[in-house]
Amino acid sequence: MEKREELYRGKAKSVYKTDDADRLILLFRNDTSAFDGKRIEQLDRKGMVNNKFNAFIMQKLEAAGVPTQFDKLLADNEVLVKKLDMIPVECVVRNYAAGSLVKRLGVEEGMKLNPYTFELFLKDDAKGDPFINESHVVAFGWGTAEQLARMKELSLKVNEVLSKLFDDAGLLLVDFKLEFGVFSDGSIVLGDEFSPDGCRLWDKDTKKKMDKDRFRQGLGDVIEAYEEVAQRLGVPL
Repeated sequence: MEKREELYRGKAKSVYKTDDADRLILLFRNDTSAFDGKRIEQLDRKGMVNNKFNAFIMQKLEAAGVPTQFDKLLADNEVLVKKLDMIPVECVVRNYAAGSLVKRLGVEEGMKLNPYTFELFLKDDAKGDPFINESHVVAFGWGTAEQLARMKELSLKVNEVLSKLFDDAGLLLVDFKLEFGVFSDGSIVLGDEFSPDGCRLWDKDTKKKMDKDRFRQGLGDVIEAYEEVAQRLGVPL
């Protein structure tokens, strides 16, 4: 597989073309951002940890029947993935109240949500990733009703699989965001990444935060927490 020119540079990853029109290479960098990119720092080992963490999770999801972008690890911080036409909508599943939900509704952080909630956000940093609904997605042409239904179905399957995986490791899967895209065969596929950057994970007993909230809230030991989560799951770093 030949790595070619950079196609896109995000806040924490770079995307490269390859000599295969249906494959891309993702480079996980050490950049760590918060507040829609307003705060950015370099954290040693972060690219490696998130790349291997993501590979582990994506393979677990594939085994459970969730189609993912993941193909294979290429290096400590590089992965080969399927090329997707990304849908600019973030799917967020919440099992416990935290983050923007607490700010919007004034509910108590940590409150168990029964049942879980499913939310949509427009992926647009300039607009602050605004909260949207299914009608907006269809009306503005960001996705079809059929695509949305599949995205929701897959999001809830991910929640089912990963809630148990993290629970067995002594962790609460508080919430998470997913991004989906359309593969060349027209199928909806889970893309981007699943790592502590895009979910909230708390220790079941102590409620210690083990995710990027450690960076957002200045709690320190960010990568150490990521590595502890990886170790509990059995992710080979």
